[in-house]
Amino acid sequence: MGTNPAETWKEAQKSEREIAVFGGGCFWCTERDFRVIPGVTATSVGYMGGHKKNPTYKEVCFTDTGHVEVTLVEWDPEVLTYEDLSKAFFKMHDPTQVNRQGPDIGTQYRSVIFTFNKEQEETAKKIRAVTGITLKRAVATKIEKAKKYWVAEGYHQQYYEKMGIIGKYGGSN
Repeated sequence: MGTNPAETWKEAQKSEREIAVFGGGCFWCTERDFRVIPGVTATSVGYMGGHKKNPTYKEVCFTDTGHVEVTLVEWDPEVLTYEDLSKAFFKMHDPTQVNRQGPDIGTQYRSVIFTFNKEQEETAKKIRAVTGITLKRAVATKIEKAKKYWVAEGYHQQYYEKMGIIGKYGGSN
């Protein structure tokens, strides 16, 4: 079932948490890396940015749904900032690759940050620009307004934890 990001955002605000959505290749990898960052309180993997209602993993991978594999991140703003998350995202993947990450090729693996408000948009653009200067290469990461979020199938959620694989940023959950 799809989740309206505006509703998720409102619920997060009520709980004094915030949410962000990032797509940077295989969602298993980005979710694993976000989950070990102190201050991240929850994650979910799913699909965003396309035109197909209630897409499946198979459809996203093998048909033209237009969706991206994404990680929805909830965090405690007293511990972590959106800027911190954005900086971490650019370190988790190669933002200079177009429609791929390593061996994973296709538009579902494109680098994108979906934003919920002007503040997130401006912060994401600033961090993207700094990343380009630092890497001395063009950054392919797109910044788009958040759209309907479709939760991925259950077996994809916290996949690496289920498999006992440790995240880049330390620790295992």
